[in-house]
Amino acid sequence: MTDVELHPHRHATHPQIVKRLKRADGHLKSVIDMIEGGRPCLDIAQQLHAVEMAIAQAKKTLIHDHLDHCLADAVGPLTDANRARIDEFRDIAKYL
Repeated sequence: MTDVELHPHRHATHPQIVKRLKRADGHLKSVIDMIEGGRPCLDIAQQLHAVEMAIAQAKKTLIHDHLDHCLADAVGPLTDANRARIDEFRDIAKYL
């Protein structure tokens, strides 16, 4: 058994991320149906935008969760100054 099987890596935000990704999956399936059905490009573009936004938000939540839990756990207790640095990195990461 691997370490992941013995100690699954889960955080409180994971169900929220899964829900968001399942919604994106549903939107993506709709986009495929729309293209195959000959729907107008504007309608398709709107749905593709919804897929992109849902995935981007899921990614952002996952990265913030990692910074808040995994990184903090790895380095141990943080001073207020070091916590501020992680918070600043968290803020700038949205531009990636």
